[in-house]
Amino acid sequence: MHSETPASSAAPGDGLVRAGGIVFIVGAVATLVTVAPLFLGTDPFPPIAYAVCMLMGVGFLIAGVGVLRSIAAQRRQAKSAARPAL
Repeated sequence: MHSETPASSAAPGDGLVRAGGIVFIVGAVATLVTVAPLFLGTDPFPPIAYAVCMLMGVGFLIAGVGVLRSIAAQRRQAKSAARPAL
């Protein structure tokens, strides 16, 4: 029995995890850019810039949904493999 997953196969949820990571990074960069004026003593950015910072949380949520979807798919696969063939 071969229990390793081939490297080329994409499991359900992998795309969501990747997309969530990208959205999280965009939000993290926006947070750094938005906080910089506080340390540099310049004028703060408009409120929309602070809204972009919320992408960090959204990206984390998207990635979490991807992980849960992957877990559910692996459980279904394990259950179907554990059933005795009749």
